[in-house]
Amino acid sequence: MLHLAHLVSNYFRSTVEKQRILVIEDDRRISDNLLKGLLKNGFLAEVAFDGRSGLHKAISQPFDLVILDINLPMMNGFDVCYAIRSHKPFLPILMLTAMGLIEDKVEGLENGADDYIVKPFDIRELFARINALLRRTSQAPVRIVKQVLKVADLEIHLDKKVAVRSGKTIDLTAREFALLEYLARNRGRVMSKMDIGENVWDLNFDSGTNIIEVYINYLRKKIDKDFEPKLIHTKSGLGYVMREE
Repeated sequence: MLHLAHLVSNYFRSTVEKQRILVIEDDRRISDNLLKGLLKNGFLAEVAFDGRSGLHKAISQPFDLVILDINLPMMNGFDVCYAIRSHKPFLPILMLTAMGLIEDKVEGLENGADDYIVKPFDIRELFARINALLRRTSQAPVRIVKQVLKVADLEIHLDKKVAVRSGKTIDLTAREFALLEYLARNRGRVMSKMDIGENVWDLNFDSGTNIIEVYINYLRKKIDKDFEPKLIHTKSGLGYVMREE
C-alpha cells in the first residue's frame, strides 16, 4: 500500500512540475503550510499576503491556478476573484476560506471562483481539487465568459469592453473603461484617489497629480451628463463613489 502511494505521489509530481500556483492568503501559518505542500508536490508556488498585491501578481504573471482567501487586507477575496476573472477568464480560481455559509459559497462562485473549500480542510482533498481543476482546464480549450456589471440603467459589458446607458453605447477609452469598471465593481463604497490610482493606473501611482480628477470629469461627461440619475459622486476630502441617488 505504501509502495502504491509512493508511485502515485511520484506520478503526481512529474505531471505538474511546470505548473505555477499563486496563493493569496494573509495567515502566515496557513500560507507557509500551503507553500511547503505545493513545493513538495512539484508545483512552482508564490504567496501574496493581501488582496491588492495578490491581484497584481495574478494579472501580471503567468499562473496556472490561484488559491484565494476571502478575508484579506487591502482588498477582499470576492473583489479579487471578480477582478482576476475580468482580466483572465480562463485562469482557475479555488477559494479556500473559513467563510462556510451557503451565501458565501454562492457569492464566491458568482464572482468567478471555480471551486470553494472551507477551512479547516484536508490537504488530500485540496490537492485532489487542484489536480481536477488543472485537468479540467487543460481539457477545455474554449470557455465563454460573459459578465455584465449593472448600476441603475448603466450596463458595463466586461467581455466586450463596452458601456451602455439607457440603450445607448458610450464610447470610452481603455483607461476610462478601466476606471468605470473599478467604480462599478466597488459601487456604494467611497474610493480614495490613492485606491483608484493604484488599482486603475499602477502600484506606484503619484498622488500629487490631478489625473484622477481629469478622468472622473471625462466619465461624467460621457456617463452622467445626458442621463438621470447621476451615478458618479464626489465625497469631499474622501474620494469618489458610484451609486444611484
